[in-house]
Amino acid sequence: MALSPETVAALADEYPDEQPLATVEDEHRELLPATLAEGSYGWRDVEWIVQWYFRRFLGRYPDAERRAAEERFGDNEYEDLETAIGGALAAETTHAKLEALTALEGVDVPIGTAFLQFLEPERYLAMSAREWAVLREHGELEEPYPEAPDAEDYERYLEWCRTIADRCNCELWDCYRALWLLGHRSENGE
Repeated sequence: MALSPETVAALADEYPDEQPLATVEDEHRELLPATLAEGSYGWRDVEWIVQWYFRRFLGRYPDAERRAAEERFGDNEYEDLETAIGGALAAETTHAKLEALTALEGVDVPIGTAFLQFLEPERYLAMSAREWAVLREHGELEEPYPEAPDAEDYERYLEWCRTIADRCNCELWDCYRALWLLGHRSENGE
């Protein structure tokens, strides 16, 4: 059962009422792209992206894994952040953008997709097993979420999200909100 325009629109509208981080996500989606592109960011701006990736699960992400990834990210030097973000912004392909970002300690492809979402929110979405599972459940993707997703996996996921956004005549962010909320509800047996 493909995701319908009505379903995606309704879920995107409901998202702010059910996702406690919705307001701060919207603020960061507005502020971070220009801040990152201009190079006027601080350590906390960039660290927030990594924290957001895990904490949006509201405690459902294994705490030890979250802490380990956040600690590894903390091992980066500020210059490493500048190099990775500058490289991602300058890169022309999704694969090259992810390559630049995953050069950072504690940033794998899934976390790199969160960076892409806040670097270029009109073009990219974060990817995790939750969103992927919803796409699979609705017949959009056939394969299970990879154990260690790579750039090709992300490109396949992103293409499906863009297809859904086109089919539903909505922004990618609305697609993300719908997938996230469906995944949350599915995990809670709703």
